Amino acid sequence: MAKAVQKINLSPSRDIPFNKLVLSQSNVRRIKAGISIEDLAEDIAHREKLLQSLYVLPILEADGQETGMFEVPAGGRRYRALELLIKQKRLAKTAPIPCIVADAGGEISAEEDSLAENVHRVALHPLDQFRAFQTLREQRKSEEEIAAIFFVSVGVVKQRLRLAAVSPRLRAARSRGSKRRPD
Repeated sequence: MAKAVQKINLSPSRDIPFNKLVLSQSNVRRIKAGISIEDLAEDIAHREKLLQSLYVLPILEADGQETGMFEVPAGGRRYRALELLIKQKRLAKTAPIPCIVADAGGEISAEEDSLAENVHRVALHPLDQFRAFQTLREQRKSEEEIAAIFFVSVGVVKQRLRLAAVSPRLRAARSRGSKRRPD
């Protein structure tokens, strides 16, 4: 007898004014690592958009009724970057923020969701960075401009662009994860 396939219901998304959001204490990220909040805020401002929605849960009253406020257990760095833009008066405190709204009474805890968002992240492979940087060079962006856009050093941009000198067959083998030398 065949097993029934479980249907997945994704959480709905909607825009929520920033002043209706609060940072959750359930966020598992405690140590600052990677791009700074200031740099992330600059990236959001440069793009004039948030590339990833915040993940939020409605805050409930004791009787289970929604308060109209939402906690952010996943997306704390993005929340802090938006908060910084508001403090700098570059974003209105009532600006609509794209959010994924989860069910407050779900089986999975906010901590689990926060952990999943952070654990399943994979850094961009250097060859993918090379291809993206190379495309920007072809669009006549300087190494300094590329570095500034992505908050990396000019040295990183130069290092990635040096991959252009590597044989395309070698790059292809490396991108597949092959450890053997190409023929």
